[in-house]
Amino acid sequence: MWIPIESGGIAILTGFPAIVSIFAGLIMGNMHTALLIGGTFQLMNLGVSGFGGSSVPDYGLATIVSTFLAARTGASFATAMAVGLPVGMLAINLDVVVKLLNNFVAHRSQKYAHQGQFGKMKGIMWLGPLMAAMKQLIPMSIIVFFGPQAVKIVLNVIPKWVTTGLNIAGGILPVVGIALLLRYMPAKKYFSYLIAGFVLAAYLKVSILGIALLGFAAAYVIYQNGIKEANAKENATQNSKDVNIQQGDDYDE
Repeated sequence: MWIPIESGGIAILTGFPAIVSIFAGLIMGNMHTALLIGGTFQLMNLGVSGFGGSSVPDYGLATIVSTFLAARTGASFATAMAVGLPVGMLAINLDVVVKLLNNFVAHRSQKYAHQGQFGKMKGIMWLGPLMAAMKQLIPMSIIVFFGPQAVKIVLNVIPKWVTTGLNIAGGILPVVGIALLLRYMPAKKYFSYLIAGFVLAAYLKVSILGIALLGFAAAYVIYQNGIKEANAKENATQNSKDVNIQQGDDYDE
């Protein structure tokens, strides 16, 4: 329950599997297996992040589940990971549900703020962290109390239209998030770079890392040109001042 709250706040542990596995190993008394599981899930987690409101597999939760099963049941490394991974995938749908519900919480708190009811505003905001924590608590509790088979039963019981709707919502959220980011970024000024990045990704199939490196190179060139322009303006201003001082004015004469 602490992982999503901490990841959305001070973000010291940030839910990384490699870090989470240390605490899971200490609690369950099986550090070796926990680190193997955490390291493997960490490799899966590299380059995966919920930017722009997107929902991604919760490999931190998968690490906890797998470590618990390996320590409690004596399951092999592969078996424990085979059970933990679907739980991490299940968290995607739960994450979408939480984000949708948080939308109503945000609007309600805003309404209280406009009405000057700041106590109610702060009180209802606690529902956000609580729902984020429940997103972790529910699947973990199912595993602990009912066993790994319960997760598969839950996944099979959920109607297809529900999972389809959640997948659609999960696909819309990143678009909305990116649109919000572009609204506050100088997108119009650097619109040509957005088009270039889109062409590289959509048509030339360049990887995200490759596009990021090209973006860094472009940003560095823009930064260097900005420094040169600033220095040139400063030198021009200083030269203008020197000329005025040398020429003086009629009053001096």
